Order: sequence, then C-alpha cells, then structure tokens
Amino acid sequence: MTNKSKLPPAIPAAIHEQLPKPAGRFARIILDRWFKRTFGEESRKRLLELLLKELIPEREIESLTYVRDEHINAFDDGHDGRIDVECTDKDGSRFMVEMQVRPQSSFYDRAVLYSALGIQQQVERGIDEYWLKPMYFIGLMDFSMHENSDQVLWRYSIRNDQDNEELMTDHLHYIFLELPNCKNALTEKATILDNFCYALHNMENLPEKPEGLNEEIFKILFESAEIATFSPAERIKYTEDMTTERDLRNQMAYAKKEGKAEVARAMLNDGLPIETIAKYSGLSVDEIKKLA
Repeated sequence: MTNKSKLPPAIPAAIHEQLPKPAGRFARIILDRWFKRTFGEESRKRLLELLLKELIPEREIESLTYVRDEHINAFDDGHDGRIDVECTDKDGSRFMVEMQVRPQSSFYDRAVLYSALGIQQQVERGIDEYWLKPMYFIGLMDFSMHENSDQVLWRYSIRNDQDNEELMTDHLHYIFLELPNCKNALTEKATILDNFCYALHNMENLPEKPEGLNEEIFKILFESAEIATFSPAERIKYTEDMTTERDLRNQMAYAKKEGKAEVARAMLNDGLPIETIAKYSGLSVDEIKKLA
C-alpha cells in the first residue's frame, strides 16, 4: 500500500497549465539557490555526507551539522564571508563547500580568505593556547584552472617547501573539483568523482540519469535535481533564475565578441591578412570582412 504521506501535494490541473515549462528534465543545480537546495538542506544531508567521504576518504565523517551563520571579519573594514554550504562533524571538524560557476582567477585567494575566517572564529578571546579543529575548504568549479587536464580532484595543504612532504599543520586543507575536466566520465577509467563532476556540469542537458551511475550518491543527486519534484513556487523561481542566467550568458558572449572585434580591427590596421586575423581572433572571415 502506498504511503501517501510521502507523496507531494497534488497540484490542480489549472495551476499546472500556468506553471512555466523548464526546457529539460533536470535543473541546473550548480546555480547558487539550487546548489544550496541540493546540498544544504537537512533532507539531503546524506548527499553531502557521501560527497565528503569521496573527497576526504581518510576521515570518518559522521553526524554532520549545518552551520548557517555568516563569518564576520574581526576587522571593521574587512571582508565578511557567507559560504554556500557549511557544516561540522561530530569531532568538530569544519567543512566549507563553495560552488563557483563563473571563471574567477582569484578563486584560490578567496578560498584562503574564507578558511581564515573560519579558523579565526575557532579562537576564543583571551586564550593563548590554540587547539584548532581541522578545516577543509572545498571548492567546486564549473571552469578549469588546469586547462587540457583530465584530473578533476586537486588537493592542497601547507607543507615544507624543501621536500613537499612534511606538513606544517594537518588542520588546514583545500580541495577543488574542476567539473569540466571530467573527460574520463562514463568510461572504464572513470572514478565516482569523474562521474559526479560530469553530472553536475551537464545536469540540465541530460534526458535521464546515465547508465552505470548506480551508486547512492547519484540516486540522491538526480532525484534532487528532477524538476518534476519542485514545488510550484520553486518551478517559478527556477524559471526566473534560468532567464537571468541566459541573459547573463548572452551579455558575456556579446562582450567577448566585441573584444574580439577590437583585436581584429587593430590587426586589420596593421595590415595583417584576413585569414591570419581569423585564425587568432576567433572571428570568421566574413565577420572580419564586415569590419574591414
């Protein structure tokens, strides 16, 4: 017998007709609001736990508790920090999970700043002894700092510069996932993290969960991303967010093309052949002829 208490409330047909119709089956969950919905809610804490276990297999991560507070900088003119998803485990270890969609060359520096704010808040005023709990900053990036690489997982810590082996401290770690590097996904060489990066990077374009992704982490991930499970209010908000996202993409593409046009004009003024300009500017021969 079906447990009706677990079913979502029925939506009247008239309301169904008025709801926006998203283009695909799954949501673009790397966007801010939807990333937090997927990884930062109590009902999906198991998903976050499974991800952390894949990223940090050397630790026994249990009993996660979400941290909702903003990190306030102790300096009046300093930069505060609000993390996308943050939690602690039963031992007090802290995990900051930040999703970055737009390419940002200073993302590593931001990771250092946010981790410093988290460590700062572990220290009580007037205490001279510093017994810090382990801090992990986990950055998920929908761009690559290491172009042409098929390595999705990058880990950093503070080590001896001379031998790169001795740890100065085991209480500060940086872990990054570069989603576009998932070139081994869905192959025999793929790790769970390869396939996880592939799923996040391509989620809104997938008609269904790819075959072979049978682990629990993917079951929860795809169920969370399915737009049919969204409430009416969530579907409306998601459509609004995707409209804003498309507008932003178009603006960025236009700005990028205008930048290429400026480069092409400069090359034309220098007398370079159109074919050479096309090769190095990224514009077509016809587009360059129009500029000329």
